[in-house]
Amino acid sequence: MFRQFRTILLAALCLVPFAAAAQSPGPLRIEITEGVIEPLPFAIPTFVAENSGATDAAQDITRVIAADLRGTGLFREIPPDAYISQVTNFNAAVQYADWQAINAQALITGSVELAANGQLVVRFRLFDVFSGQPLGDGLQFVGAPDSWRRMAHAVADQVYERITGETGYFDTRVAFVAEEGPKDARLTRLAIMDYDGANVQFLTGNENLILSPRFSPDGSTVLYTALQDGFPTVYYMDLGSISTRPLTTAEGASAFTPRFSPDGGRIVFSLSEGGNSDIYVETLATGARSRLTTSPSIEASPSFSPDGSQIVFESDRTGTQQIYVMDANGGEPRRISRGDGRYSTPVWSPRGDLIAFTYQSGGRFHIGVMRTDGSEERLLTSSFLDEGPTWSPNGRVIMFTRETAGADGAPALYSVDISGRNLQRVASPGMASDPAWGPRQGQ
Repeated sequence: MFRQFRTILLAALCLVPFAAAAQSPGPLRIEITEGVIEPLPFAIPTFVAENSGATDAAQDITRVIAADLRGTGLFREIPPDAYISQVTNFNAAVQYADWQAINAQALITGSVELAANGQLVVRFRLFDVFSGQPLGDGLQFVGAPDSWRRMAHAVADQVYERITGETGYFDTRVAFVAEEGPKDARLTRLAIMDYDGANVQFLTGNENLILSPRFSPDGSTVLYTALQDGFPTVYYMDLGSISTRPLTTAEGASAFTPRFSPDGGRIVFSLSEGGNSDIYVETLATGARSRLTTSPSIEASPSFSPDGSQIVFESDRTGTQQIYVMDANGGEPRRISRGDGRYSTPVWSPRGDLIAFTYQSGGRFHIGVMRTDGSEERLLTSSFLDEGPTWSPNGRVIMFTRETAGADGAPALYSVDISGRNLQRVASPGMASDPAWGPRQGQ
């Protein structure tokens, strides 16, 4: 398998589940504390087009908002042909009885206007149907007409936040590796897209090996690994200018699996010299570099805790790949994985409560999560090849690479929530792997 080959090449070169909707009457709320029983039903009439120039945008924005909410597994859209009321005036009073009759618990209404200055103006309101009250104030978003999709995601984020109490994750981007060609001659490109697969942009030309893209905390920079003169090298890419520069290493050294610190001031990565791979950290402002591990083993995939005080990584120091945690300044690592299989690619949740990982046992691959002390381990997926988890910014959804068996098997991106429910394929162009979920845009 090409993905496994890349991992071997690098080495050689060197819970809370979701809860049911609150029952009516009572405040409209999804408490994310228990298993989902029934998604919350919502209605979203097509947003009102305030003028002819806004008709297409109104339809597109409504469609994207509904898709965002459905995709979480927490919401169920009531089909428009079931509606009794129609919304043709954004300022008109809501006919709550008509929406109660079709069991809509949440109602989302909106309007779209193409203003005289050429800007698109999007307004929305969210209503608790059974209490007969708006849920928060209405909001307005203004932007260029070609930013309609981002405004739709922003509305969906607001709806999600007001009903769940959690931060939304729709106005985000994902960096990934786009692949093409047969397994024995695979070419790769660094790419970026919206979280739902829209607005794909290819950032590099075809390369023999690109992997491990990682966003900076502000989303302006991506770290990734590529071959240079036969050795893996870490590169920085500025997403504004699409310019790159390599991480400086000694001749013959290999650097890989980089990741930013939560404050963006440091990077942690693996550096292989003389056949030994260890974890290093570098301060970006000064270039000062510290070696954090000294074991004669392969140690890779470091990830900071959200507060920057600890680092989780994988190591085969005991003979098989396991997960370890150490202080961010180094010190004696503590093994936290406890199973009999092989653990790899650990990554700390943005919430700080869980560590996601890849687990291999009995010829199957899994994406799993565990507490930061290794307790309460749970496997969320199982397949021929699942690997490389990345967290949504709110720490509730995990995206990863899945590859199917056989000669026609191809890598694709999938997501699953931390309960193990709502497994679904992520839209992407062609073959895709190594996803890295970026921060919310504009945050």
